[in-house]
Amino acid sequence: MQLEGSCHCGSVRFTVHSAHPYPFNLCYCSICRKTAGGGGYAINLGAEYETLKVKGKQHIGTYRARIRDPETGDVEESLGQRSFCKNCGSVLWVWDPQWPELVHPFASAIDTDLPLPPERTHMMLGSKASWVELKAGPKDQTFDEYPEESLAEWHQRLGLEELDV
Repeated sequence: MQLEGSCHCGSVRFTVHSAHPYPFNLCYCSICRKTAGGGGYAINLGAEYETLKVKGKQHIGTYRARIRDPETGDVEESLGQRSFCKNCGSVLWVWDPQWPELVHPFASAIDTDLPLPPERTHMMLGSKASWVELKAGPKDQTFDEYPEESLAEWHQRLGLEELDV
């Protein structure tokens, strides 16, 4: 499915192809919550990095999260690069060199109508803010950390074939 996205002020516009466009994976980690999660979580989609086309690249900034090791207290910078509009602050996508073929646009930046997921995955609940109320549906799955099932595996398990739009 071809996705079109933009920041709030319109300085950045992008298109990207996604074989996995269902916005089902809600992440409650402190990074997503603080950089993108107005509801206490963020939703990333899976897409193909080589198809990402961007207008307004000069308006894009990147942020690499600082991650504290809970056992040692050491802080290191994440490899993942979170892109955002330098003018309005809208989060756009995450790209990680560990998986260079993938890019994860934030559902909040997508202008294309997305399909409604039949169930959702709530992950990183171990770092959910106390003020966030978990609203899991009867078919939803919940995880304190990361689920083992990938975006692609979730789509395959539910028989959600690629949408050609």
